[in-house]
Amino acid sequence: MHTITRHITDLLRGVAMAVADSVPGVSGGTIAFLLGFYEKFIGSASDFLLGTNEQRKAAFPFLFKLGVGWVAGFSVCVLILSTLFHTYIYEISSVFIGLTLIAVPIVIMEEKKYMKGKYLNLIYTAIGIAVVPLLMILNPATGGSGVDLTQASIGLAMYLFIAAIIAVSALVLPGISGSTLLLIMGLYIPLISAVSAVMHLNFAYVPMLIAFGLGMIAGLAISAKVIMYCFARYRSQTIYLCLGLLVGSLYAIVLGATTLSEPMPAMSWQTFNVGLCILGAAILAALQILKKRAEKKAEQT
Repeated sequence: MHTITRHITDLLRGVAMAVADSVPGVSGGTIAFLLGFYEKFIGSASDFLLGTNEQRKAAFPFLFKLGVGWVAGFSVCVLILSTLFHTYIYEISSVFIGLTLIAVPIVIMEEKKYMKGKYLNLIYTAIGIAVVPLLMILNPATGGSGVDLTQASIGLAMYLFIAAIIAVSALVLPGISGSTLLLIMGLYIPLISAVSAVMHLNFAYVPMLIAFGLGMIAGLAISAKVIMYCFARYRSQTIYLCLGLLVGSLYAIVLGATTLSEPMPAMSWQTFNVGLCILGAAILAALQILKKRAEKKAEQT
């Protein structure tokens, strides 16, 4: 019974990460971090991609269950989001803002022993906050210029490959999500639409999605090692940077409507939905409460 429960838990962990990864805001890495299996996830990914045969065999069962849950969760989210994004962009963005806002104090509470007394590291938070607006200002795709993923070319494939490396690095890092970075680069909605189209048997998008997928694999192999090193040697600085990226991601979410194929105005106080923002915050807070209860129960047994 305990084994079955563990298998189901790992599948649900993958689903939770997929839901976070499919939307701009917090990353799947943030969810893994808040639910207490982040370092196991990063270590397993590193062992599977760069380790020995023994390490790969040991890491595979956990990653497989996590992966199955992730694919299932992401597929459902894509089918829903590809339709809703164009109709309810402000409502969905309000939920994302709530998720992001509540993640900041949760990360601080979880990592306070590594942050206390090291306030000079706030410079890394400032850097993280500045990165997102800077990328959006410098990015020529922002503003709805759009990317047609049915028009396969070597240049587009290279752009997607590099973008995937950057996005997956954020995906596994507690902080800004890979989806937010794709939003910044003008690729989030084209990719969500492309995946949805392939799921509806339109295979014109497949070549460019393969290029993006290869970039994700390369990015995961690189970032897993780098993140493990940063958390082992520079945990405080890394946490402060993650917090900055989280705060900075709010800027990208507010401007999310401007990246639609038919651009809409950025979110304003009139289009912001307070109730849905609270709902987003409540969802992440509930996950944190469940994690604390599970930890307390484990200590008692």
